[in-house]
Amino acid sequence: MLGYSGSMKDAELKDVSPWTSVHPNDRIDPIALTRRLVAIESTTYHEGAAGDFVADFLDARGWSVEKTAVAQPVESGVTGARWNVYAGPQTGAPDLVFSTHLDTVPPYVALREDEDFLYGRGVCDAKGIAAAQIAAAERLRGEGYAVGLLFVAGEERDSAGAKVANGKPKGSRFLINGEPTENRLALASKGALRAVVTAEGRMAHSAYPELGDSAVHKLVEALGRMIGIPLPTTEGIGESTLNIGQIEGGRAPNVIADRAVAQILIRLVGDSAETRAEVLRAAEGLAAVEFPLEIPFVRLRTVEGFPTMVAKFTTDIPQLTNWGEPLLLGPGSIHVAHTPAEKIAKRELLDAVDLYVSLAKHLLG
Repeated sequence: MLGYSGSMKDAELKDVSPWTSVHPNDRIDPIALTRRLVAIESTTYHEGAAGDFVADFLDARGWSVEKTAVAQPVESGVTGARWNVYAGPQTGAPDLVFSTHLDTVPPYVALREDEDFLYGRGVCDAKGIAAAQIAAAERLRGEGYAVGLLFVAGEERDSAGAKVANGKPKGSRFLINGEPTENRLALASKGALRAVVTAEGRMAHSAYPELGDSAVHKLVEALGRMIGIPLPTTEGIGESTLNIGQIEGGRAPNVIADRAVAQILIRLVGDSAETRAEVLRAAEGLAAVEFPLEIPFVRLRTVEGFPTMVAKFTTDIPQLTNWGEPLLLGPGSIHVAHTPAEKIAKRELLDAVDLYVSLAKHLLG
């Protein structure tokens, strides 16, 4: 039973199965709820069971719940269902909606804990956040505020769930998105520009390089130029950064390479036009460049009395423009997200509930 007392030493669950029944009048303990969410493996494209659990859990507590299917891309090779889950008032529109994502990066890391921390895949990115948001929404609903909850699929890959949700807004004035910000309000969220750099060449025996044209050599030269690009800086936010994340090409060490490809991700602190132009100039005469993904840089509202930070990562916020003015806040550190050491402090989870409630009340007056 999830009888949240606010104590650091919350009672251990005898059964941590995600399907254990919960009485709808129990007050939600975000620590216990995080345990149950993390017990459900939900790496991107496999979010179906997590969505089912959240929908059933909130329906049992009297929320008006909707599940919306999010299509599986062909390249995922997965056929199972996955969902966005919205929960709101039984009548009328919500004034404010809490939102985060149900998917996690692979591989799945099973839950473990000690007195102070929970460890495992999703404890901070973002199942612990989801649990804190649910607990906060329940408190606000109990005090008469019209609030909602939106949990989406696919954030860790392409924001597929957020894009679907943006076509079905509920009329909210504010959206509090949850990502690991160490319980600080984000001043801004950096954008992202993905570039695919492709060099073409001509194969030949490596003993006779004059008979060939090395795509790898071209690519290396182009990438060297790109590393030296002067990237923009925005005062109070910081600098853009460029990462060459993947390189592949060639056939064998004794063959002149006929093709080579690199994947680059640039974190944006403003408009991308200048950076795009610099990347194209660096590749000119050596390689072709495509930009398959751009997530814009976003400035966000701050609230007096709340500590702040700059999110150097991207979020679903640019894809949820129809859900109200966005804010970004959540427990946990991005520094341990996506790692085998992912963890969250139990105290931080409890504090997050209070922060979410306080922020919502400030926004709603």
